[in-house]
Amino acid sequence: MLKYETNSKLVQKGQIFVAIKGYTVDGHDFVDDAIKNGASKIIGEKDLHLSVPYEKVASSEEYLKSHLVDEYSNKINKLKIIGITGTNGKTTSCYLTYQMLNKLGKNAAYLGTIGYYHQDEFIPVNNTTPDILNLYKILMEAVNKGVEYLVMEVSSHALSFERIAGLKFVAGAFTNLTEDHLDYHKTMENYLNEKLKILNYLKDDAVMLLNSDDKSSEKFKTFKNYQTYGLKGDYKIEKYTILPDHTDLEFSYQNKKYQVTTNLTSIFNIYNYLTCLSILNSIGFKIEDIIKNTKDIYPPKGRCETYKVKNGYAVVDYAHTPDAVEKVIKAYNELKKNRIITIIGCGGDRDPIKRPIMGNIATTLSDFVIFTNDNPRTEDPVKIMNDIVKDNHSTNYEIIYDRKEAITKGINMLDKEDILLILGKGHEDYQIIGHTKHHFDDAEIVKSFM
Repeated sequence: MLKYETNSKLVQKGQIFVAIKGYTVDGHDFVDDAIKNGASKIIGEKDLHLSVPYEKVASSEEYLKSHLVDEYSNKINKLKIIGITGTNGKTTSCYLTYQMLNKLGKNAAYLGTIGYYHQDEFIPVNNTTPDILNLYKILMEAVNKGVEYLVMEVSSHALSFERIAGLKFVAGAFTNLTEDHLDYHKTMENYLNEKLKILNYLKDDAVMLLNSDDKSSEKFKTFKNYQTYGLKGDYKIEKYTILPDHTDLEFSYQNKKYQVTTNLTSIFNIYNYLTCLSILNSIGFKIEDIIKNTKDIYPPKGRCETYKVKNGYAVVDYAHTPDAVEKVIKAYNELKKNRIITIIGCGGDRDPIKRPIMGNIATTLSDFVIFTNDNPRTEDPVKIMNDIVKDNHSTNYEIIYDRKEAITKGINMLDKEDILLILGKGHEDYQIIGHTKHHFDDAEIVKSFM
């Protein structure tokens, strides 16, 4: 248990309750509840007269951040933390690295979009990188349980809001930069500048791994110790053969060639695999040992998750940005023997700029498209759909707002060797309509037809 808490319901006797004014909830409204639950002291920004000691500060968030860093960061940095940032590929790259570390005999944990994993323990998280208090709670738990390596996704929001303040990474990686989160960052330059902040969290003797085939990687080379991977990288892709259920890859490093077969498919997963391999090799693990254990590591839930359905395949994937959608559909176009049918939507209350771009990519690259709801949240689904099909002059699509009905229609359309791509939600087991989360899992719908 940490000394501090921001949720009055979770306060335990003796803790300090820090009242933070959020976008929708003001912690100051719950001070009495925190005291009833045993808070020994309250921190806040307003003039309050309480029955327990109270300290008024200019910023509750800054108070919490500075005190967490001062009191816990030295303990947390006993972990060997690996941080991966980029628009796409963070989850798969981190999850592969986490699995590989365990196969190499290390006590490792993963933290990111799909939750916190350590051995048989799983903790769901609300953000790719949790807020600093919840992050520190998880990391201190990892320290107490003897975790040696922790592999974590580092989002641009986490870097912008300093959610990882106090952490120091033994290795970092940059996967790529494509359009996403512009509702917050406004410009790609701003977005890149937030990503670059990961360099501030690297230890002096850390290594930074860079996807050399993404032009933004050049900006990260200000860090003194970096290596690259890709078609022109230090870890160089020589040739590959991609099949529906695996990939044969040949790559070279320091003038020596290596061959490996992975349980992943598509070109972007070659980059994810090389992110994993290059990180681990750079911090001391032998390439030969990594290759030997590659047969035992798999993509995470909702990342090119493939099912044999009827006479074809259904693939559940999290692709929800223009770049990711394009890469996924193109990858399966290379593998298809018949049609590509794509099911896709766009989230509500999020960047509307990418909606028509994704709509055009889907109809251009697919034989048929079913546009459906993603997480509409509080936005009108009709408005979202109008944005998606705006200026789309294709005729190879239909709109089915009910996502279950859309998936059912897609599966019923499958002919021999067709591939159905169900994009946008991946690992998510919910759909947000209004402010409410409803249980919904794309993979569950697919499995019901198997």
